[in-house]
Amino acid sequence: MSNETLTTETTEATNHHCFTPRVDIWENSEALCLQLEMPGVAQDQVDIRLEDQVLTVLGRVAPNEFGEQVHAEYAVGNFERAFRISERVNSDAIQAGITNGILSLTLPKAEAAKPKRIAVTVG
Repeated sequence: MSNETLTTETTEATNHHCFTPRVDIWENSEALCLQLEMPGVAQDQVDIRLEDQVLTVLGRVAPNEFGEQVHAEYAVGNFERAFRISERVNSDAIQAGITNGILSLTLPKAEAAKPKRIAVTVG
């Protein structure tokens, strides 16, 4: 992944949140794929914004009301994660979905950023 395409951001708001979700990032010739770990987070608890080339994922994990907690490893409370994207990403085509506690973001590359094959001619 090119550092020019996507970088992580720390915003002032990040310091006021309880935790930062872990993320894995993959890249191929067509897109970048981000997967953020979000156990117990429902679709309506996630807010994804793109402003000034900064893609921000924020939301809240509510505490479980099952009963008295005897052990905890998952964080509860507000979360935020931000990424600065370049013009190499087609920001109009970004897609997001959440399945089994994993938020997946697909950031398609702009046509100008995709590799191109140059034909060789004879003569």
